[in-house]
Amino acid sequence: MTQNRSSAVMQQRVEAHDSLDYFPTPPWATRALCERLMRLQPLTQLTCWEPACGEGHMVRPLAEYFHQVFASDVHDYSATFPAQDYEGDFLTCWDHPPHYMDRECGPDWIITNPPFNAAEEFVWTALRRAREGCAILVRTSFLEGKARHKSLFSKRPPSLILQFTERVPMFKGRLDRKGSSATSYCWLIWEQRPGLTGQLEWIAPCRDRLEQLSDYPTDQSEQAPVPLFDGTPHD
Repeated sequence: MTQNRSSAVMQQRVEAHDSLDYFPTPPWATRALCERLMRLQPLTQLTCWEPACGEGHMVRPLAEYFHQVFASDVHDYSATFPAQDYEGDFLTCWDHPPHYMDRECGPDWIITNPPFNAAEEFVWTALRRAREGCAILVRTSFLEGKARHKSLFSKRPPSLILQFTERVPMFKGRLDRKGSSATSYCWLIWEQRPGLTGQLEWIAPCRDRLEQLSDYPTDQSEQAPVPLFDGTPHD
């Protein structure tokens, strides 16, 4: 059977309503964001909160740039990621802030790869909590849609849209160094201070420079890549 490789099919992502929607972020993609943020302001004295931390694949590279990084998730990943600070729903936990979060003094930045079906809520919640700004990693198609334009982008457009020129391969529940993807991604950045609005930039090819073998499980060299994210029909 011939695969349907249309862009519409490639951008599909269908998850059950109660799914954790866990697609770990390759660490090099987070480093690419941090390099751009460093052009806005120094990060070495700032704090960051990753509220959908999973097993820490984004937390570790963030810690290479920020003074302190807090990690939380609605699911308890502490067995595989002992550095998880808090188990709780980012969208509601401000009623009972994590012990390291002062209700009146939140983190400088909130940076995450949010569950796709809650990404817009993550943005609004992050904007209420972060002092300097927030950034989310999303499929480029997140920028489309009349409903999202009305509810989010027309009210609070991002300061920067950072479009990857390389594919950022993501797979359900795991990292895969050898995997490939037909889905395009971008970082959306909102700064709290007045400034740029809706500026589009391209992230030049950087994977070869920013990727480290230590980012991946040591037994992955024999692992066959099985792309699960793109929604492509299989034979």
